[in-house]
Amino acid sequence: MTPVSTVGPSLWPVGFQQFGPVSLASGTGTEAAHGLCALAQRSKGSSAVHVHLVNAYTTSLAARDRQYADLFSTGALNLPDGKPLTILSRLRRKTPRLHHVRGPQLFLDVFDVGRQYGIRHFLLGSSPEVLARLQDTLSTRYPGCDIVGIESPPYRPLSGPELELQDLRISTTTPDIVWVGLGTPKQDWEARRLAASIGATTIAVGAAFDFAAGTVKEAPKWVRLIGFEWFFRLCSQPKRLWRRYLIGNFEFLIVACRDIKDNGWSDEK
Repeated sequence: MTPVSTVGPSLWPVGFQQFGPVSLASGTGTEAAHGLCALAQRSKGSSAVHVHLVNAYTTSLAARDRQYADLFSTGALNLPDGKPLTILSRLRRKTPRLHHVRGPQLFLDVFDVGRQYGIRHFLLGSSPEVLARLQDTLSTRYPGCDIVGIESPPYRPLSGPELELQDLRISTTTPDIVWVGLGTPKQDWEARRLAASIGATTIAVGAAFDFAAGTVKEAPKWVRLIGFEWFFRLCSQPKRLWRRYLIGNFEFLIVACRDIKDNGWSDEK
């Protein structure tokens, strides 16, 4: 399979690995945090990049929806947020190796190291209460971090004029990074649209807002390390997440088997 075109090597020199329909960026969590800060400063205007934290569910959606898969091509940077992706990368022995870049931790890491780069952050998504609590938490935890704006859009599709006004409010704050926490797959579509509209780096970050604000309980570290965070979240919110994890994970296994069949186990000759 020909790798999908994403950002060029000048913007992400660590390299990429193709998995199914998505090209995933290599790099450790620390490299990703610093890389995103540098990327946000360099990619502005028409070259602005939209960033996606890709997991098993995202991959399964992209495999059955060509339009959704196209989101992760030109102008996108895709980081492997799902533990199964990194496990399969090791098993396949493909290069460059993929490292688990967990979205909620990346969110905090970028706020931490972003102070060195003077990054200006905008938070889009969730409820007003969660955003207010999140802003207080981040400002206390990372003194000097620059949050230039927050916005909680309504839980419905916005009209054209409403989107224009929202984008104007965001762009007037001149952010370097717009964090988009609207749930998958909505946030992926919005991250791409916003990057083109306001000319700043956008990052679709999933449940990171709730985790950082403390409104949703995270899985214990040992559960995350063994790759069972998905099961912890399923048990915590079964009505909302059963389809995503039970059906999505099964579809991901199909994608993984097809990928191994088409591309083999190793790059080594």
